[in-house]
Amino acid sequence: MRGLTRGKRPPVYNERQREKLRAAGQFNAQLMDFVRPHVQPGVTTNQLDRLAAKYTFEHGHTPACLGYKGYPKHICTSINEVVCHGIPSDYVLKDGDIINVDLTTVVDGWHGDSSETFMIGRVSPDALRLVQGTFDALWRGIRAIKPFSSVIEIGYAIAGYAQQQGLGVVEEFQGHGLGRQFHQPPGVPHYPVPQASRDILVPGVCFTIEPMLNLGSKETSPPEKDGWTVRTADRSLSAQFEHTIVMTENGPEVLTLTADGPQEGHRF
Repeated sequence: MRGLTRGKRPPVYNERQREKLRAAGQFNAQLMDFVRPHVQPGVTTNQLDRLAAKYTFEHGHTPACLGYKGYPKHICTSINEVVCHGIPSDYVLKDGDIINVDLTTVVDGWHGDSSETFMIGRVSPDALRLVQGTFDALWRGIRAIKPFSSVIEIGYAIAGYAQQQGLGVVEEFQGHGLGRQFHQPPGVPHYPVPQASRDILVPGVCFTIEPMLNLGSKETSPPEKDGWTVRTADRSLSAQFEHTIVMTENGPEVLTLTADGPQEGHRF
């Protein structure tokens, strides 16, 4: 979902509150691992939506997306040239597709938020290059920061790496603060924005990093008639990876690491 404009100070969480964030992130990662084996040819995105919703409700938690500003489903499923906010439908995944599955859950009033781009069957070399580059860019952004870093350092790291890889960085959407609210300060752009140099990641600040990179131009089309679906302007492929992070006194702690998914340094 779209991040925030800047200007307000982000909440700073104490250790008790960080434990709540950890629990929310851990369930969100658990949900991603539950959905993972179902992201395959022949499955519809509506089926993925129903699976994620059922698992979340059965564990006593809440899908954050459902009803958020009128969003009609429980998760976002963005396929091929869809940059973000793809609405689950009767579309059947097929060999060669790439799909971003974006999950946000609420656990005891606290949010966890993550996404992964999955490759369906055998994809093109360009699709593989895009997915690998986007995954690596996420980790470049995470490793660029430490306590009292400014948010702009994330943008420099991601945009610099994307440029090296010949990939476009989407500028219309960004990461965001997270906690009891779905979207709150700080906004986290994935390219250098001068104002982001004033947003300081003090220990206790929680936020997402979620770069969206395009195989072609960075430009996107306006949202479609459904009010949500955003595609690349040139209809090139787009990929995204996202983690929730809390800055600690010792550095960034990734709260949404999965047991079964790709870890830092993974080669697809």
